[in-house]
Amino acid sequence: MAGTAVLTPEGIDSEITATEAAALCGVALCTITKWARDGRITPVGINRQGRKIYRLLDVAKAERATRNKARR
Repeated sequence: MAGTAVLTPEGIDSEITATEAAALCGVALCTITKWARDGRITPVGINRQGRKIYRLLDVAKAERATRNKARR
């Protein structure tokens, strides 16, 4: 898509919001929220805006596990 910004975290240990995680994984925000509710990912803190933040590595692992499970 023209004009769409691509998020580029600083490293695999980056901390990102659920919105950023959804954009990076190509899933809906409610999917990230569901992963957190189900315990697949755990917030590591809260940012200045009061939003939960997650480790990029944890989000990537949850996304891969979800895709692998879908391919059964």
